[in-house]
Amino acid sequence: MADSMTLGQIGTPLGQTGMAHVMIRMRLALLRNSLRGDRATNLFSGVLIGVVLAIGTITVAVLWPDYLPLTLTIWLTGWIFGPIFIGGGDETLRPEYFTMLPATPRRVAAGLLAGAFVGPAPLVTLLALLSLPVYGWRHGFAGVLIGLVAALAALATMVMISRVVVAALGLFVRSRATAAIVGIVMGTTLALCGNGWAPAVAFGTGDTLVWTEVLVRALPSGWGVAAVEASWPLALAILAANGAVIVLLLLAWAALLARRVASAARGGVPARRGTPRPFPAVGGARIVAAKELRVWWRDLVRIQLLGIAFSYALVFPLLLVTIDLWIMVPFVGLIAVVMAAAVSANLYGADGTALWLTLMTPGAERADVRGRQLAWLLAIGPAATVLTLVGTAVSGQTWAWPWVLGLLPALLGGAAGLIVCFAVNSLVPGTDPHKRGGNPLNTGADESSETGLAWLTLIAVPSIGLPTAAAILLHPWAGVPVGLLTGALGVWGFGKIAYRRLESHGTELLTLMKHGPAAQPKPTDKRTTADLPLKHRIAVIFCYSVAWLPTFPQGVVPMTFKIFGVEDRLWFLALHLPSAWQWPTIIFMITLGFLMYGYAILIPMRISSAP
Repeated sequence: MADSMTLGQIGTPLGQTGMAHVMIRMRLALLRNSLRGDRATNLFSGVLIGVVLAIGTITVAVLWPDYLPLTLTIWLTGWIFGPIFIGGGDETLRPEYFTMLPATPRRVAAGLLAGAFVGPAPLVTLLALLSLPVYGWRHGFAGVLIGLVAALAALATMVMISRVVVAALGLFVRSRATAAIVGIVMGTTLALCGNGWAPAVAFGTGDTLVWTEVLVRALPSGWGVAAVEASWPLALAILAANGAVIVLLLLAWAALLARRVASAARGGVPARRGTPRPFPAVGGARIVAAKELRVWWRDLVRIQLLGIAFSYALVFPLLLVTIDLWIMVPFVGLIAVVMAAAVSANLYGADGTALWLTLMTPGAERADVRGRQLAWLLAIGPAATVLTLVGTAVSGQTWAWPWVLGLLPALLGGAAGLIVCFAVNSLVPGTDPHKRGGNPLNTGADESSETGLAWLTLIAVPSIGLPTAAAILLHPWAGVPVGLLTGALGVWGFGKIAYRRLESHGTELLTLMKHGPAAQPKPTDKRTTADLPLKHRIAVIFCYSVAWLPTFPQGVVPMTFKIFGVEDRLWFLALHLPSAWQWPTIIFMITLGFLMYGYAILIPMRISSAP
């Protein structure tokens, strides 16, 4: 470590420099030493996007102050659910590391809290919370002063709530039932983020809007706004109550950390009672499938991921039913297949170094891949089939029968092939399941890499159904045989690529899982985006991430509306402007998007061609 500190040295100066100071120094050293390569690029890109959102929050405080409590509620929601969705949040400093220190759990918790404020996320959030003193400017100097204090209190509250929620879930997820519950909550939250507008439109009466406004002001994110708007005595009372809540959250976090460390020392998740019945030893693939099915049944992380997949698949279409749109209900099972594939795309990485068992058995690679495919089909296929049949029958959408009957086998087979193919070709190293520590939500894998692999799967699996969709367009029932053939070829073909890769590169994959990616010399005549200077890498990633926004939603779509005479303006900027400015704005947006795409493509080409 850069500061040359050991855990033993941390305990000695507790009375002098304090636990908080030591934790901050450790966090800064770890953050400084981790800013290399793609990790640095992803970090700076995320900070750039966060700063843009923070500036947008301040803009809301200036132009639309009535929406400031709702905007701050979104930031609070991000602090609560963000760490959960990325596997337990940032645990660079784990509580288990400090169990031998001569300090009470409360003091360790206070030190870890101080370290939690070191990083880009709290700084970006603090920038967004500066919207409170900006909003307080309307109430004079006193409003600005109260807004500054409220901003600091809101930041501490958000960070503490995030830590308490993650710690509570880490202790809560100790059984299959609790893991499934957490997964269902997370999947439902994701679905609400996508289609939550539908019930809001369906039940958006005047009373509902009033209650929503009261709710967003009653949440901790709204206390700062309430303090700014209140009189001096009431504002001081609100800030004092906020400080008391922070102290209570700190005490709760200390208690949860103490229980977590004690649970980890006892072995974490309780052992399963009883002895599983041996699977009949008929064929290597069936034995592997039996082992994989037991893993799907026992591994809390996999159970949680399946809960996310199936709850999202159910809730996302059903939200549209609140406005009497049944068009997506027949495709519940298909959505479940795609989501289940996305959360399963890192099969080998999730098992850690257990791959050595396969490599030590001559000729076991083919059976291992085929067994994992079979287990995944048995775990996902029946439930997806039932959801598809029931959803189509209940919805009354008779036109959807050829589509679902043709696409279901195609997507199931394609997904079963793609997940093993991605798992061996784009493996993301993770921690061995028995070394995950006191937080079972944290798999130890790189979040950005796993997210990228999940997005790749979300795109690739539906693409498998394109031949089937084309056949259905030619003749409704021609998609069924094409779907069956596509699914069978997907299972066989991608599975063959996977076990061939495992046979030829199994040792390299095991080394990758044990030691992470190795630094390799790159040829001087071929450069990639990772070789660009940091400022260009950030700009290229930002352009690729944002260029679609002016090009399509703010350019192509309003242009189409103008051509076909659609009157709905929705959220398209050009359609809200006077008629004389609509076409120039559309042209400007499309041109801006193309320029951003051009920069992202041409700058790497120009730099790579430089001597």
